[in-house]
Amino acid sequence: MCKDQMAYFAVSLLNVVSELLDKPKKDAMRILGCQTLTRFIYCQADSTYTHNIENFVRKVCMLAHEAGDEQQTSTLKASSLQCLSAMVWFMAEFSLIFSDFDEIVHVSLDNYEPDTHNGEDDERGEPHHNWVDEVVRCEGRGGASVGSEISPSCLVTRPRTEKKDPSLLTREEIETPKVWAQICIQRMVELAKESTTMRRVLDPMFVYFDTGRHWVPRQGLALVVLSDMSYFVESMGDQKMILAAVIRHLDHKNVAHDPQTKSYVIQVATALVHQVRSGAILAEIGFVSDLCRHLRKSLQATVESAGQQESDLNISLQNSIEDCLLEIAKGIGDARPLFDMMAITLESLPSGGVVARATIGSLLTLAYMISLASVSSCSQQVFPESLLVQLLKVMLHPDVEARLGAHQIFSVLLIPSSNHPRQTVASLRSGYLYEQRRWHSNTASAFASITARLEKLRKEKDGTKIEHGNNVQDDLKEKEIAEEDWKHGRARKNSPNFYNLSSIIDRTAGSTSLTESEPYIMKFSEDQIAQLLSAFWIQANLPDNLPSNIEAIAHSFSLTLISSRLKNPNDNLVIRFFQLPLSLRNISLDPNNGMLSPACQRSILVLSTGMLMFVAKIYHIPDLNDLMKTLVPYDVDPFVAINDDLQVCVKPQANVRDYGSVTDNQVAKSLLLELRNKIYESDKVIMDILIQSLSSITELDADELAKQLSETFTPDDALLFGPQSIFGLEHIQTVSLPKESLSFDGDFPPNSLVEEDLISESSVVDLSRFIPKMPASPSLSHVISIGQLLESVISLSLLSKTCTFVYEYSESP
Repeated sequence: MCKDQMAYFAVSLLNVVSELLDKPKKDAMRILGCQTLTRFIYCQADSTYTHNIENFVRKVCMLAHEAGDEQQTSTLKASSLQCLSAMVWFMAEFSLIFSDFDEIVHVSLDNYEPDTHNGEDDERGEPHHNWVDEVVRCEGRGGASVGSEISPSCLVTRPRTEKKDPSLLTREEIETPKVWAQICIQRMVELAKESTTMRRVLDPMFVYFDTGRHWVPRQGLALVVLSDMSYFVESMGDQKMILAAVIRHLDHKNVAHDPQTKSYVIQVATALVHQVRSGAILAEIGFVSDLCRHLRKSLQATVESAGQQESDLNISLQNSIEDCLLEIAKGIGDARPLFDMMAITLESLPSGGVVARATIGSLLTLAYMISLASVSSCSQQVFPESLLVQLLKVMLHPDVEARLGAHQIFSVLLIPSSNHPRQTVASLRSGYLYEQRRWHSNTASAFASITARLEKLRKEKDGTKIEHGNNVQDDLKEKEIAEEDWKHGRARKNSPNFYNLSSIIDRTAGSTSLTESEPYIMKFSEDQIAQLLSAFWIQANLPDNLPSNIEAIAHSFSLTLISSRLKNPNDNLVIRFFQLPLSLRNISLDPNNGMLSPACQRSILVLSTGMLMFVAKIYHIPDLNDLMKTLVPYDVDPFVAINDDLQVCVKPQANVRDYGSVTDNQVAKSLLLELRNKIYESDKVIMDILIQSLSSITELDADELAKQLSETFTPDDALLFGPQSIFGLEHIQTVSLPKESLSFDGDFPPNSLVEEDLISESSVVDLSRFIPKMPASPSLSHVISIGQLLESVISLSLLSKTCTFVYEYSESP
């Protein structure tokens, strides 16, 4: 009533308040002190008495912590929290934060109690239930192992918590501490008007959740408070700010080295994503990069873990991150920023095996997420150029498993609607991250769980109802299959590492365009297709390829061919699709090829045959396939074969540890010797069939077709010498290859996946051997050889030195 005369009585009033608050065991006096201080705060017109008010923070907070009978202390706690809410209002009103603000946060959280039931249940007459328990209760998995408390398929969005208006509270609400605790949180949200103050509010909350173990979803305090805050904020940007802060907290010292707590934090983030995306599309998703980084660290830690318990915790963390990424996938509007993020990550991919594989593993999960988003958007787009360049680079990575991972990412992104994660992810992931001495048997189980979740999410997107009763059994069955395949190092007939293309091929049979039958396939430009074919040529010639790499090259070739049919490629590209397998076929039968072992040549023979048969099927040349089936029998290679879909795949029951052994190479050498003459005799028939068929497909005449098909495939110059060359200097290293490796008669050590990060330096050393020593075709006459390039550099260097000498000589006396 006397605001204009505040200065005359303020100090005396504050002294009286101090005396009232210091009256132990006299609750009425202390309540009166809190109420008086509250009214005084609301009377402030400026920040003159900031310091005086701030001095009361600790005293009021102590009252909110008052111990004793709950019924007796309830009114005192409510009055003290009412006073603290006034202090938060004061800070927001005059844009300042008290030094003891953390105490206010902690006291508010101590008294914060979520509603234990949803009002809608009362209206329906259904029994009350705790919302947090509903989140935890997933398909009967409430008692599941740690890390599976929240699953995207069964997340329940917390009912919106309405803001409390202090002026409209009932008498009962005024005397209830949790009501004023909520008002404190409401006003803290109003205080957090931008990122700096939001962080100032959230940081003490996160520390409170850390020390009190409140991140556990079953306990639910962190989940409930942050969910309510997301409702209290005014803009979608503030909601995303809260979400990003939760994910950023994973790097805090309290949780950075605790996989279990990190798993809980991510589960809370997953629930927040579910809540946020229900209101709008996720446009800013920079926190995805942080999630991928933590997933990479967890995958690496799992490989390097020394004990079972540590491994289990890391796998639990991986499951939580994957859940979060999958939930984000449902709300993505534009995946282009994610493509850029993947390209940047791949650009700096280390050469070390474990780190590279873990990085690829994290990006593969992200690729599945993008794949789901691409399908939901129902729109075609051109494959991002920067990402393709980096994928081609990784396809030539020194680590053979990293190369496989690049093909898997390529496959997932290119044709998202062909993905069948339930059949693929478990064996795929456990395959290239497998390390015999360190990787535990439950890894396949962990990766099988993401398989099941991906399939469920896809069914949700397609509107398919999921029967909860069978989900657990299906998950266990898939895990058992994945574990069995993983333990025996075997693969199923229809390509375990990649997707079955039969459905796409069947839908495109008799169709001139794939656009109608397969609307979600990404498209390539003609330059990109030329780069891909050149990359496949170089990859196939790498001497350290394993059967899985051969399968990957064949599958990526098939996907590229399918994608090329979205547009009518020019005649030269059509010819190169046939020229590539024909040239690989010649390399596989070359007895003087000293860079490839007989086992590699035998695999390349199967690869070239499968590629040629597949392209013949796509371009409707059945006579060629009938002939090829008689030339190369199914059992020609004990490790790879051509399945019913004309896809090259690793054979079931194949023990890849024997691949490239001395015995294997001797058998391969004998086999190639037997087949060589028989296959050579068929060359003329094959050429006649191709010329006759391609004459009607292209506008080239028979002579030109014969000339181009007989030429050896030449890599595209843009791939080798372009401004974004995939051959970075870090890959071009000088090594001395043992003489034994240059002869078929030498001792070929068996390839193994369990070497400790051994890098195949020879895999990308001698680029000149990938360019045939023969006149190039007219269309590629401007491609120069490595030798010519080096000679030019030496000549320029000598010329420069000569000019320098002449100049210095002419300037001398």
